[in-house]
Amino acid sequence: MSYKINLFQNRLFKSLVWLIKSIPILFILLTITIISCHFWIKVQTQDRLYSDINAIPEKNVALLLGTSKYLRRGRINRYFQYRIDAAVQLYKAGKIKHILASGDNRTKYHNEPMDMKKSLMAQGVPQSAITLDYAGFRTLDSIVRCQKIFSQHDIIVVSQAFHNQRALFIGEFYGIQAIGFNAKDVPLSDDIKTPFREYLARFKAVLDLYILKTPPKFLGEKVDININ
Repeated sequence: MSYKINLFQNRLFKSLVWLIKSIPILFILLTITIISCHFWIKVQTQDRLYSDINAIPEKNVALLLGTSKYLRRGRINRYFQYRIDAAVQLYKAGKIKHILASGDNRTKYHNEPMDMKKSLMAQGVPQSAITLDYAGFRTLDSIVRCQKIFSQHDIIVVSQAFHNQRALFIGEFYGIQAIGFNAKDVPLSDDIKTPFREYLARFKAVLDLYILKTPPKFLGEKVDININ
């Protein structure tokens, strides 16, 4: 009996040693995979990004991706404001006829679509040219719902360039013809966390699409967009 216990302990010890020795290798492989996903998405989509309002083709609908309007202590979120500015610029330049504002509405105190609507209207976009998607909990949800719920297959995505790249990558997987209009970015010196998180978000996007087959949290009945 004692021999069997000692044999088990020896095997357990060897397994733990092997696991500990494998951690650096696994970490390196994971890091390489994350970086590879980042550049895969960048290379796959960079030729469909526009920053010049005169160069971007016209389309009927822009998908405006949401984010919180305010940061802690009540400061305006510049990612939010710059996206609003970009969508307004597209509309006033006649590049789009309608804006689908998609964001998170998980509580009555956090309503990204309504915040976007109010900000768009404050800059002169008519209410009739705005449709809200309250179930855009994440980028994948916003993209898939744009196609499956709002029946839009040929769109301009509006967000910062790094976010547009991931959105276009997801859209391409689902057969959506999309280009991106880049909102002004926030300087790296003012926000170093978001670019770092984007590496992880792109890795997660690849997992969701090709491994996990992650669906949107909600779909539901179709909604018609009235394009004048």
